[in-house]
Amino acid sequence: MPPPVPHTTSAEALDRYALGRRVLVGQGPAWTDVRLTVLALPPVSDVFTMPAVTEPFLAWTSSGEAEAQEREPGGPWLTSRLRKGSLFLTTGGAPYEFRWRTLSAEPFEVTLVLLSLPLFHEALAEVFGRDAGRARLRDLSGFEDAALTALLQQLRDEAARRRPSRLYVRGIAQAVAIHLARHYAERTHLRGDTPALPGFKLRRITDWMAAHLAEEFSLARLAAQAGLSEFHFNRLFKRATGLPPSRYLIRLRLDAAKRLLRETAKSVITVANEVGYSNPSHFAQLFRKETGLSPSDYRRQR
Repeated sequence: MPPPVPHTTSAEALDRYALGRRVLVGQGPAWTDVRLTVLALPPVSDVFTMPAVTEPFLAWTSSGEAEAQEREPGGPWLTSRLRKGSLFLTTGGAPYEFRWRTLSAEPFEVTLVLLSLPLFHEALAEVFGRDAGRARLRDLSGFEDAALTALLQQLRDEAARRRPSRLYVRGIAQAVAIHLARHYAERTHLRGDTPALPGFKLRRITDWMAAHLAEEFSLARLAAQAGLSEFHFNRLFKRATGLPPSRYLIRLRLDAAKRLLRETAKSVITVANEVGYSNPSHFAQLFRKETGLSPSDYRRQR
């Protein structure tokens, strides 16, 4: 029985909700900044629902040809003709329904690629500068882009290697992020019902969070600093950064933990306490999910 489909999921969990058989997955420490899965799909599908993700999400038809239809739940169906090289691009938003039927005898394979938010935000900052907080990716279906496809093919080839290179994977992922930012992101006015935190206010709050890593997370305290209700602050912070405040704090804590593990001889327990985790087991679990390594193994890579 398939798992119930949530409204939103993580990049790591997305492919569990897709149909088909996984034939290749990018795994291990080389894949911290990007997630790649190759799925072999059946010739015909019933309607299924894909949950939303916050990360930039690319679906590349790497083999076969099909007629695909997608829609928001309850909305009209939109039809696309998928050929080898066809791409889907989306970020955030809501779950959507999908179905297809193949049009050729060639096996129908799709490669799913998700970029990490920190990496994509670096690309937006380089391309848009001070306007990075206002930049948004467009949603596109069934388009072709030879340069982007070539980069995705390199990622796929590296995933097939027994020992993929972390530097090479990150380099390609950076190139993909810059390409998306240059060609498929645009500045938004963020007015009306889609506002965002002003840059100075966002910076003040994120700086405060970085300076108080070990303190217990309090949405109410952060919202008060912004002069907003908790509901509106949470929504506007996520719109500006791509992460809810609680997840952003986890990212800051783990970044600080990486620095302490590499730059000091402090014990893992001490590092965990200094970045706000009194339970070393919970800290180690979060750290491994972020990096693919235990804190001790990460330190040994110095």
